[in-house]
Amino acid sequence: MANPRAGDADPKYKIVTPYKPVSRYEKQGHVVRVTAAKSIAEDSGKASPEIVREMMNRGLTRLTGDKDPRDSWRRFIAPSDVVGIKVNASGAPQIMSHPVVVAEIIRALTEVGVKPSNITVYERFPDQLESIGYTNFISGAVRIHAVEPYRNRLTEYDSKTYVEANFFGEEETRSNAIRMVTEQFTKIINVPNMKDHGASGVTGCLKNMAYGHFHNVARSHAYTRTHTKTFIGTLASVEPVRSRTVLHVMDGLKSIWHGGPFQRHPRFAFFPKQMMFGTDPVAVDRIMRDVIEAKRKAEGAVSVFDRSAGITKDVKPLDPNKNAYVREPLHIEYAGSLGLGVADIKRIRLEEITL
Repeated sequence: MANPRAGDADPKYKIVTPYKPVSRYEKQGHVVRVTAAKSIAEDSGKASPEIVREMMNRGLTRLTGDKDPRDSWRRFIAPSDVVGIKVNASGAPQIMSHPVVVAEIIRALTEVGVKPSNITVYERFPDQLESIGYTNFISGAVRIHAVEPYRNRLTEYDSKTYVEANFFGEEETRSNAIRMVTEQFTKIINVPNMKDHGASGVTGCLKNMAYGHFHNVARSHAYTRTHTKTFIGTLASVEPVRSRTVLHVMDGLKSIWHGGPFQRHPRFAFFPKQMMFGTDPVAVDRIMRDVIEAKRKAEGAVSVFDRSAGITKDVKPLDPNKNAYVREPLHIEYAGSLGLGVADIKRIRLEEITL
């Protein structure tokens, strides 16, 4: 890469897509959080399918106002839909979209008439995806697919749908969308984790929508200064990613409070034992950020907003009071400014359920 000072100014983005927004069931600023103390065992990481099902049923019916969870699912998904389930495997096998959560989503989809052959669980990289072992929890008729069998293979990315930006003088300035998203899926269910992130501050719904659906994204944080603040929301706003992502199921059974998105050391893992549900990725991430902040405070670590912490690329062993990048947790507010959702905590309606 060229001189990193080429990225000192905020980048200019060029969005190219032939797709237009489409209407969908949406409740901006509304988040339902369900907490269950027995949802996951901290020693083994095993989740209870029965409790996860109850968490999902209670959360979705509260979100939509329906009595029957099948009616809640029908607000998002029709039997004719081709559904993509966007998991997060970047920290697998220690931290990921839990297979019990994913299996319950698939069970619910088939219950409302979606054919298993019309469901795909997907992520970008096969090594991460395969390490989770989804095949042990999911019917063989459901497709489990990695978009890049090897890094920078572009066959499964859409050359007609991309965001172009020059961050640090890099040679390749385009990030193309996944072809399955633009050409196959009619609906997407986003299943992120609740995690700290060294560059973006935290990572949840928005980053799983953005960096999880485009190639050539790590260049936004190639140096200690990053452009994650603007890049995450910009990517998440691109059609058809934005309109086809109809539901966010935040897996907060197990989380990371420092060193994310990977779990590099067990001391940074913790168990919020909660799930959040919403159609607004900004609002869900805004609530999630408070969870990470509270845990960091309890551990005596600097805030994700702290810019006085020592910036070093060689943090070994990991030090929660030092950062590898200048964190950009305000990417959530930036995404809100693009119309992706509600970031103002005073305008977010958070409903709490405890099992």
